Amino acid sequence: MTAAAVGLSHSPLIGRNDPAPDVLAAVEDAVETARSFVRAFDPDLVVLYAPDHYNGFFYKEMPPFCLATEANAVGDFGSAAGALSVDTDAARSLARGVLDRGVDLTVSARMTVDHGFVQPLEVLFGGIDKVPVVPVFVNGVATPLGPVSRIRALGTAIGEAAAVLDRRVLFLGSGGLSHDPPVPVLDGAPPRVADALIEGHPPTPEQRARGEERVIQAGRDYAAGSTRMVPINPAWDNLVLDTLESGRLTDVDAWTVEWMGAEGGGSAHEVRTWIAAFASLAATGSYRTTSRFYAPIPEWIAGFAVTTAEQEPNR
Repeated sequence: MTAAAVGLSHSPLIGRNDPAPDVLAAVEDAVETARSFVRAFDPDLVVLYAPDHYNGFFYKEMPPFCLATEANAVGDFGSAAGALSVDTDAARSLARGVLDRGVDLTVSARMTVDHGFVQPLEVLFGGIDKVPVVPVFVNGVATPLGPVSRIRALGTAIGEAAAVLDRRVLFLGSGGLSHDPPVPVLDGAPPRVADALIEGHPPTPEQRARGEERVIQAGRDYAAGSTRMVPINPAWDNLVLDTLESGRLTDVDAWTVEWMGAEGGGSAHEVRTWIAAFASLAATGSYRTTSRFYAPIPEWIAGFAVTTAEQEPNR
């Protein structure tokens, strides 16, 4: 088996509330480096770890993580809608392998995904149907959140199971780093909002448009400094990146839910997708980082990062 990993931040505000041209150019350079890395690696399977933003998973049943054998995108924030090119046979094989390794994995035969899954596929591959993929939802928003050690265990089990496939597998983590966007919470929510968070009523086009406009305005307010959201935390973001780059993945077992939220904001738990992706790569042997980019971008309400890694050539 040959494996590699990419960590890529996403934001629904890209293209809608962009930073200064020089920052945008630096991001594009970093993304192009990742694209070149992916083209050179030429994966025949992508295991994509991504969160959801109450478009596919709701409090009626909220698993800590879930693997899909089929997936469809809702098309929020201008992202593509429709079916992802899921490799169902590979997905079923990975699911069996994870369960055999003692990780209690939920499986979805018809997962609904949003921009968290779609954006990295569009950015790196040019669409949601360009490469065989196994989507893996990792909860990074809905409380209560489980220990980070279980996310590392999930990534390790998937990496070990993927090795049996004898394919060129790219492990892709989507999300983070520190950010605190206006995501609704169940505790204290008005009855109408609580019902939507629990039951998952699909919004009308008008409701979705209003909700997206609120996020866009929040980005503008955040960039202007008029907000109560938790600030972007470059020190914490780089601690996360340092931990992944060094391969000291067992360090994350000591990261508490409360500490991560205090340091990185309410949605900082999206870095769980990166932890899973790098744990999967580590399960195939030692690795090295080949590129790393980071910039705090208030306009996107995110510490934005792009990282690529490959197996050590003498593994």
